[in-house]
Amino acid sequence: MRRPLVVGNWKMNGSREQNTELLQSILGLLPESEKVELAVCAPFVYIDQVSEQVANTSLALGGQDVSVHVSGAYTGEIAAPMLAEFGCRYAIVGHSERRQYHNESNLLVGQKALSAIQGGLTPIICVGESLEQREIGSALDVIGSQLQSVKSVIGDQGLAKSVIAYEPVWAIGTGLTATPEQAQEVHQFIREQLGSIADGISILYGGSVKAANAADLFAQPDIDGALVGGASLVAEEFINIAKAV
Repeated sequence: MRRPLVVGNWKMNGSREQNTELLQSILGLLPESEKVELAVCAPFVYIDQVSEQVANTSLALGGQDVSVHVSGAYTGEIAAPMLAEFGCRYAIVGHSERRQYHNESNLLVGQKALSAIQGGLTPIICVGESLEQREIGSALDVIGSQLQSVKSVIGDQGLAKSVIAYEPVWAIGTGLTATPEQAQEVHQFIREQLGSIADGISILYGGSVKAANAADLFAQPDIDGALVGGASLVAEEFINIAKAV
């Protein structure tokens, strides 16, 4: 039985004051039910602050990226053991913005997932297609290739320790959202690609998720939660998304 997971990706937003206010509001609204797990992925410079605020609560913490290296002369990189030391449970790898703005390859995403696992973290492995790729009918081919590249690095054993997030690139930050049926089609395809380990792996939807559309998305059999962007910066909206699960 897969436990639903809702993860807030704060991206490059926040300040010490804003973070405190947001977390206090989220923690004050947390549902008592343990049927869904909630997590927030904060900018690296705020990991320590957020770690202190969520300590001894049910709100989990994650990083927005992770290095393939454990230590060494890699200026600007953050290693998985560093994140784990501050109580992080998750690390996002392969987010479309990392792929687009930092030219991260499918192979690199797999290597980052491996680094996260070896460092004691659960990677949230992002896959998804652009609008152009969807329009020409290659969405599933693109996603299948992304998954296969990761699998070639971490294998089924690594995938079993991971979370997958489907994020249609054309629906991120645009206000557009895949219909529940479109999202389910891709989630079902992803689960089929995972083979014998599929039933134990959570697959999240990430593409302009809001409280208004969350319930319809979560009603689909293969959607196990959400990777939430902008809506995770509004406590009530974030909690209402979680409640919709």
